Amino acid sequence: MPEYPTGIGTSDIDSISLLGHDLAGDLLGKVSFGELAYWLATKRRPTPGQLRVFEAVLVSLADHGFTPTAIAARLTLYSAPDSLQGAIAAGLLGGGSRFLGVTEDTGVYLHNVVETLGETSEWTDARWDDLARATLTASAGTAIPGLGHPVHKNGDPRTPVIIDIAREAGVKGPHLELFEAIGRVHPEILGRTLPLNGAGVAGAALADAGLPVELLRGFALLARTAGIIGHLAEELQNPIGPDVYREVDGNAVYRKSVESSD
Repeated sequence: MPEYPTGIGTSDIDSISLLGHDLAGDLLGKVSFGELAYWLATKRRPTPGQLRVFEAVLVSLADHGFTPTAIAARLTLYSAPDSLQGAIAAGLLGGGSRFLGVTEDTGVYLHNVVETLGETSEWTDARWDDLARATLTASAGTAIPGLGHPVHKNGDPRTPVIIDIAREAGVKGPHLELFEAIGRVHPEILGRTLPLNGAGVAGAALADAGLPVELLRGFALLARTAGIIGHLAEELQNPIGPDVYREVDGNAVYRKSVESSD
């Protein structure tokens, strides 16, 4: 008979097991949701510093106002009020290269460089700056993930706070060091100054906290799920979906397409 192994969880008539522990006896009331999420993704419990950074990043990504993801969720709830799960899914499906996906894109971009390095604990800022210049030069002609923000033109308020938390927690490592260096030197390479955005620093911080870079978008979506639930709770009490629909529909302009001639 085929076998389908898993180390996540299982259950029988009397118990539920999760990560090798009895859920009811060992975990409930003793493990936070953030710790469990980290543990599920890595199969190891986070250190206190890793957990602090992880939960700080989740808070930083939970909501950013009326983003397309939030609007999509609200409009889906208006269209299908019987499908809360559909509204949540609609919001999460919009997590891509412009919203939420930047967390993973930045982490991967930095990790592709960091994984080629040896020991870096004694590196000076000047050495990181040289590496950042070489990295940016090699990326000429492509967008640098984590640089720039459509709203926070003068600096993302989340960025310095997350970096400080990582430093205080003893988790600041090569991904954040390289990202900070990119922030310092990119004006001389790109010819303009852009802020390091919060989604990008989140990716760098999560990578330094030991989380797999190929899962970073999943953590951004985990955080945003809480924000979407908040938007949907507000939508039930004070809906804006009907007004958005009427505004767009009422101002739609139909233009008949011009058929091409032979």
